[in-house]
Amino acid sequence: MSVYLHGLSTALPEHCLRQDEIRDRAASIFGRKYPDFQRLSKSFDTAGIDTRHSVVPLSWFSDPHGWSDRAEAFATGARALFVDAARAALADADWESSEVDVVVTVCSTGITTPSLEAQALVEMGFREDVLRVPVFGLGCAGGVSGMATAELLAAGRPGSRVLLVVVETCSLAFRADRLQKADIIAAVLFGDGAAGACLSTETPRSEQRVTLGTGHQKTWPDTLGIMGWDVDETGFGVVFDRSIPDFVTQEFGTAAQGALRAANLDDTRIDRFVCHPGGAKVVEALEGALHLNQGSLDAEREILRRAGNMSAPTVMFVLKSVLGSGRTGQMMACALGPGFTASFLPFTVDAMAA
Repeated sequence: MSVYLHGLSTALPEHCLRQDEIRDRAASIFGRKYPDFQRLSKSFDTAGIDTRHSVVPLSWFSDPHGWSDRAEAFATGARALFVDAARAALADADWESSEVDVVVTVCSTGITTPSLEAQALVEMGFREDVLRVPVFGLGCAGGVSGMATAELLAAGRPGSRVLLVVVETCSLAFRADRLQKADIIAAVLFGDGAAGACLSTETPRSEQRVTLGTGHQKTWPDTLGIMGWDVDETGFGVVFDRSIPDFVTQEFGTAAQGALRAANLDDTRIDRFVCHPGGAKVVEALEGALHLNQGSLDAEREILRRAGNMSAPTVMFVLKSVLGSGRTGQMMACALGPGFTASFLPFTVDAMAA
């Protein structure tokens, strides 16, 4: 039974930070302590990012922070993003919150128990018997893997209404104490954001029909050190290996071919790959690995420019942009995340007759 996308939303927190502001603040924090900062600081200007958003103001990053105040900022900021993204997705689908049967919450940048959908249960107006499915640890692959998980749940319970909410507050993992290159690169790339999606086997009444296929994943053995978190007394510490663009160039094309075979497709039948833009170099590597013309992933670059790498929800921002452009045809969403794992989701977009 087919699963359809009924609603899609994106949300950004209130604090919009310009890349030059972040660069100057990073220089004041890292400049005297990190001898290689001057060389690495050039990445702020070559990252293809103009602005990013954060759940905390720029001044927050100048002070030391531990688990307690990071967790407090997450509880407030992530919950607000959850509500914003969920309400907007429901409005786009023309659903009431009381009609939602399943809520899938994807997040890897903070922890709260009960999880976010429970924290927002009363505010959102979810039913007391709503099925809660919180998912942690998918990282940058969480948008695609989350949609694939929601698709499986919708297909397994025909007629049920599944709400997916993907929330990441990457800014709260900023570390000025470790003085590692990964922390500088994280300061260059990452921002906060959220996205929501409504899925059901019910036939949508919209002018555009998006039909989701079955997701596919590939996890490479012995790659745990490429991406993830270190955890210590201060909080999360980013693991972000410099080999990622080269790894994408060498491995991603083969992984994509496996996903296409699993979906009974080949690359000549894909009208648009919808990719998670991990960074400017990663976008270039994706175009090479997928045999696309350089510059083809224009929506990916535009989202990166406006909001940076928000981890999991970023690909859903790209999806919203592609759907908003009126593109139709056979498409494939794809992302890479900790594991090291490639996640894929085939879908088709049809323009419905008026």
